[in-house]
Amino acid sequence: MVALAILAAGRGTRMKSSLPKVLHELGGRTMLERVLDSCAPIDPVRQVVIVGYEADRVRAALSHREEVEFVEQREQLGTGHAVQQLLGALEDYAGELLVLNGDLPLVRSETLAYLLETHQTHRNAATLLTAQLDDPTGYGRVFCDLRDRVECIIEHRDCTPEQRRHRRINAGAYCFDWLELSRILPRLSNDNQQQEYYLTDVFPLLKPVMAVDVADAREINGINNRLQMSAAYDILQERIKAHWMLAGVTMIDPSSITIDDSVVLHPDVVIEPQTHLRGTTEIGSGCRIGPGSYIENSRLGEGVQVLYSVITDSEIETGTRVGPYAHLRGQAKVGAGCRIGNFVEVKNSEIGDKTNAAHLSYLGDATLGTQVNIGAGTVTANYNGVRKHRTTIGDRSKTGSNCVLVAPIHLGADVTVAAGSTVTEDVPDDALVVARQRQVVKPGWRQKTEQEE
Repeated sequence: MVALAILAAGRGTRMKSSLPKVLHELGGRTMLERVLDSCAPIDPVRQVVIVGYEADRVRAALSHREEVEFVEQREQLGTGHAVQQLLGALEDYAGELLVLNGDLPLVRSETLAYLLETHQTHRNAATLLTAQLDDPTGYGRVFCDLRDRVECIIEHRDCTPEQRRHRRINAGAYCFDWLELSRILPRLSNDNQQQEYYLTDVFPLLKPVMAVDVADAREINGINNRLQMSAAYDILQERIKAHWMLAGVTMIDPSSITIDDSVVLHPDVVIEPQTHLRGTTEIGSGCRIGPGSYIENSRLGEGVQVLYSVITDSEIETGTRVGPYAHLRGQAKVGAGCRIGNFVEVKNSEIGDKTNAAHLSYLGDATLGTQVNIGAGTVTANYNGVRKHRTTIGDRSKTGSNCVLVAPIHLGADVTVAAGSTVTEDVPDDALVVARQRQVVKPGWRQKTEQEE
């Protein structure tokens, strides 16, 4: 049985932001959520976030996670003082406590599971995650015996010049026997340069304490400024793209592509340069995406092609072609075998199979049947200045160039709308509608010049 505590009370002044550091986003999720998600596989029975700076904003950011509890650290007097705030919240708890810093968004679930397993196997009073760094500047140093039993931990600022050459550092992830720790916490002292209560000061009072080195030291990269956040994002992207390429996805120029780790890709997808996939997007097998495309919170069926286009909150079925320079948004649903072409925008519309809108059109709040053909420049005029209205077009109907369909309006099946028409009334099945002024030609007429007037 394990409980989780995440230290999220600090401001993070080096971020140069009014936003709490742990709420800065990395790849579509806040750092704090990433830490919480990395702990999900170990199934903690309690999840406690220790808040302080802008506590209400942190609570609000996690309001959708009902399993999370909050404990407030009103004064930020160090990591030991933060964990002391748990004494009341976990008064009746008896088990292991996993303590993590809220700015460790790259730590893997497997690493935390191994930390917990080591702690339980050796029946340690405490086990801490460590790493061997070529440049350990800024990190607390961990000194161990030959069996990885911790002898002492010294913060960087308190190290002597010789101690600073030591490469083993404290990663900011700990596993404790909570009953043992709870007895020690009240005895912490702030007798140090910063006059803070260090959590690491409990280790000399607990036995046994063991260190576990992380396999990839980049997992424990803390984030204190925007430069470190950018470096962390690069690592995250490297992981994501390596995973999908090994799973059968082709990426042309991966360095120019970004993919959220919530995206799902199927085998034989090809992703062209300068393509960005966000949110809960799912791309079906055989799709070719890009170059220069942005897709967010959308589902694409098999064999879809997207070129230089933006798709958000939408669904596209098998074999449809999108772009170049198309925009699908607002719960657009496009059927199979369709073409949504150059400079076409589709918003909150349902488009049936084998329907084409090849260029220069706006389809907003519309329902189109199958095998409809939308001529260039067709617009569904959906807004009357007060609210939106819907346009319905039946199967196999077609519009000529530069038509305006003024909603609310219904066009039946097999309707032809003549080019240049502005249609304001419903049209029955099997009809031709011409809604334009008759052309007038005046022979021999030309505009007079200023001298002739």
